[in-house]
Amino acid sequence: MHENIELPDLVVLSGVGFRHKGANQDDVVRDFSLTIRRGEFLCILGPSGCGKTTVLNLLAGFEKPTTGSITISGAPLRGPGAERGVVFQGEASLYHWLTARENVELGLRIAGESKEKRRKIAGDNLQLVGLQGQEQKYPSELSGGMKQRVNLARVLAGRAEILLMDEPFGQLDAQTRVLLQDELTQIWVKTQRTVFFVTHDIAEAVSLADRIVVMRRGPASNVKQIIDCDLPRPRNRGDPAFGHLYSLVGQSIASEVVDLRRHP
Repeated sequence: MHENIELPDLVVLSGVGFRHKGANQDDVVRDFSLTIRRGEFLCILGPSGCGKTTVLNLLAGFEKPTTGSITISGAPLRGPGAERGVVFQGEASLYHWLTARENVELGLRIAGESKEKRRKIAGDNLQLVGLQGQEQKYPSELSGGMKQRVNLARVLAGRAEILLMDEPFGQLDAQTRVLLQDELTQIWVKTQRTVFFVTHDIAEAVSLADRIVVMRRGPASNVKQIIDCDLPRPRNRGDPAFGHLYSLVGQSIASEVVDLRRHP
């Protein structure tokens, strides 16, 4: 979608550091700098414990940087905001006593939208994620893939400009995961949102991303490498070019794991 198009900057992380409160805590990230372009699909991955979710929590405003700065559209990020929506792994963010429609409507209800408008927005977004006809079902009546579709519809309904996604398909079986990756790409193309996607799955990153950010091993992790993914969409996982990008990312991460074994 974005081949040969220069996208404007939306989010800028400059020299960001973060450590948990308490004595003798190591920096989780240190001197972390990254620019996220408006409308791009950016995936971030790296060795286990490198701080991927910490970066997402900083972007969401759930945590505050110890050092450095984060700006969105030039304004300092000071906490959670309506322009950012978070999709977590699994079903933890769904309310099990509410139907699929009611889960999607909840944020709109809190914002004071009318019942008629809530129902239309929720219905439109449930249809967008392929859940038309499932609106009155409770989470316990839905499959894992359907629950994640509800999570996505909920965030899309809030009109967030930036979607922050923390391994949202990590608990799903391989077949459902690939299906949802393809559906998410289609939704992203239609909605033109900016996506920051945390994953540990290299194939998932190559399937989805405009750019892949590889992090160094932790503690005190930061950006090691940014790899452009300029393959046309929809992406063919059997294409040699797909395999080439997979190898580039895999080698970049593997070298960090080897360093860890040599220098524990």
